[in-house]
Amino acid sequence: MDCTLIGAPLQIGAGQLGCEMGPSALRIAGLRTALEELGHSVKDNGNLSPRAFDEMPHPNKAVHHLGETVAWVEALSAAAYEHSKAGMPIFLGGDHAISAGTVPGLARRAAELGRPLFVLWLDAHTDFHTLETTVSGNLHGTPVAYYTGQTGFDGFFPALAHPVATQNVCMIGIRSVDAAEKAAIRTTGITVHDMRVIDEHGVAVLVRNFIERVRAANGLLHVSFDVDFLEPDIAPAVGTTVPGGATFREAHLIMEMLHDSGLVTSLDIVELNPFLDERGKTARLLVDLVASLMGKRVMDRPTVTG
Repeated sequence: MDCTLIGAPLQIGAGQLGCEMGPSALRIAGLRTALEELGHSVKDNGNLSPRAFDEMPHPNKAVHHLGETVAWVEALSAAAYEHSKAGMPIFLGGDHAISAGTVPGLARRAAELGRPLFVLWLDAHTDFHTLETTVSGNLHGTPVAYYTGQTGFDGFFPALAHPVATQNVCMIGIRSVDAAEKAAIRTTGITVHDMRVIDEHGVAVLVRNFIERVRAANGLLHVSFDVDFLEPDIAPAVGTTVPGGATFREAHLIMEMLHDSGLVTSLDIVELNPFLDERGKTARLLVDLVASLMGKRVMDRPTVTG
């Protein structure tokens, strides 16, 4: 497969600085080499930069860095559309606000192809706030509400030509949801699998069911992977840790199943904050998980000796 790495060092959507170093950490951890060793062709397009921007005041005084975020959304949407024409774009975040740009660009490409876009959201959070409901003002908590066409963004974020249908979004790993998000998401068709559902049914059943829905609709599948999806003990490099996340094996199983499906056409890796990491532990794990998504098998892994 032809893969394109696109850095998006956006960190102002989060409350804790450091995500802007995420793209560099993934590169240093050997992402390109890992993909090339699997036989993929890899082009690194470097890091995106937003256009010049003005600050945008908002009635919700908690909202911050709105003008800069909008500029990033525009740049990321254009890049996602361009690089999804041929091959697989892999976006290296940056905080999860990048998905407010990547997903609309991918949805535009899917619409041109006459195919629906599906999104697998691997995250501890639903990120379903609007500009009106966010209390923290951190815009990494808003992308899903935006790209599914919810109200509360008009006049600020770019108008959506192709919002993603809520029934095409599946969230796995959820374990931290604000009251406003919970009330809003219940009115949609979004599938939400929290950690209890994983404990009761196992992650394989949930992923397999979603894959079959994508296949039946002849859809394109975008995977958006937040570091806080993972158990903090194995992935400490994130500013929004929530205990009880996915295990090493659960995460690799998901990636292996996605590879076997042959349906994944694009990927976000977000919220990696190397400032909080332990000697590159999280960055290396993310590289290994992306390798699983791209074809690395359990039997390919060397034995680790003490």
